Amino acid sequence: MYFKLAWRNIWRNWRRAIITMAAIMFAVFLTIIMRGMQLGTYDKNIQNTLEMMTSYLQIQVVGYLDNPTLRKTFNYDEKVQKILNSEEKIIAYTPRINADGLIGNKTNSFGTGIIAVDPETERKVSKLNERVKDGEFVNSQNKFGIVVGYKLLENLQAKIGDEIVILSSGYDGTMGNLKFKIIGTSKFGQTEFDKMSVFMHIDAARELLSMGNKVSAVAINIDNLHNSDEVKSNLNEKLFDLKLNNDYKLSTFDWGELLPSMKQSIEFDNAQGIVTLGILLALVAFGILNTVVMSITERYREFGVLIALGMRQIKLVIILFIETIFIALIGSIVGSIGGYFLNYYLLLNPIKFSGDMAEMYEEFGWEAALYSSLEPSIFISTLISIFSIVLIVYFLPAYRLMKLEALKGIRYT
Repeated sequence: MYFKLAWRNIWRNWRRAIITMAAIMFAVFLTIIMRGMQLGTYDKNIQNTLEMMTSYLQIQVVGYLDNPTLRKTFNYDEKVQKILNSEEKIIAYTPRINADGLIGNKTNSFGTGIIAVDPETERKVSKLNERVKDGEFVNSQNKFGIVVGYKLLENLQAKIGDEIVILSSGYDGTMGNLKFKIIGTSKFGQTEFDKMSVFMHIDAARELLSMGNKVSAVAINIDNLHNSDEVKSNLNEKLFDLKLNNDYKLSTFDWGELLPSMKQSIEFDNAQGIVTLGILLALVAFGILNTVVMSITERYREFGVLIALGMRQIKLVIILFIETIFIALIGSIVGSIGGYFLNYYLLLNPIKFSGDMAEMYEEFGWEAALYSSLEPSIFISTLISIFSIVLIVYFLPAYRLMKLEALKGIRYT
């Protein structure tokens, strides 16, 4: 009986009911679209950035991030590889060595940041080879061929095919120096990085730095960005008991720890988006409140008669609550369906940028497009927000109805 009465009461003033449902539908639809585009674009840009070089996870010695030195390196042996192979969500992994040095030819010399990779496994983890501007990427056929930032090549006043010398302090404290041949240039769009980056084969770096089997980090590629926490936790449990030849411990670091500035930027932008959605939902809350209050006010005489005939206020409150839930439910369902299909369309057909905006995105290795997402959390959080608002705005009219007296209701005009 309650549901039947509530349903009939909604359509007694069908214009107001439809307007309120439309407001809720629009709020749900817009919230799902905005959050979907936000989170989808975040995920895609994070994925592109991580796959470009950083990788989803890295195994490093604890403290290396704060003070990256050759002393804080570890043996890349069968024990480490066995742990990595035991995690099914890991797609691929690759060792890397990072160091500082001095690069020079007959006329110029500059400080440089050395990034040594295994070209065979690196291709499975990152897209470093796609950042080659001219020439070719590091390869096993020419282990003493290097790729330098295009800005560094200009500063050296050199060209592809020239021979240069790199000096660097080795793991054992001695000064190492080797002759290399420039086989290509890279472009990442970050001026400082392009002025000093040098990519070389990991075997050549081990010879230059007297590293033996040691590496600075192991970069890891996993099946899904959202599995980072799980894989990180599993690896850390297994790495905890791994004994090194010194007092250092190994740990796994996620992208937020590896790229804290990027994480903070995303969190700031995400907070702005949440504030905007909060304002939208607040406006919807006033609309729902207006509907419920007007629904009670125009029916005071009716309620007064019912109370006078012996109907308890709590039953009227229940009917009013069901009416409000019906309105919110219909608006939410329609809005969610519309939001789902538009998000699905944007997922398959992202909004592409062009012109200067596209160039700016691509310069930083990001795809010049807005993506969307169908993460269930988007729909769940939106519906929770809407129904929380419904419960909040329902409280005041329900309280007034509970305090309504039969005579006051009948006399109300």
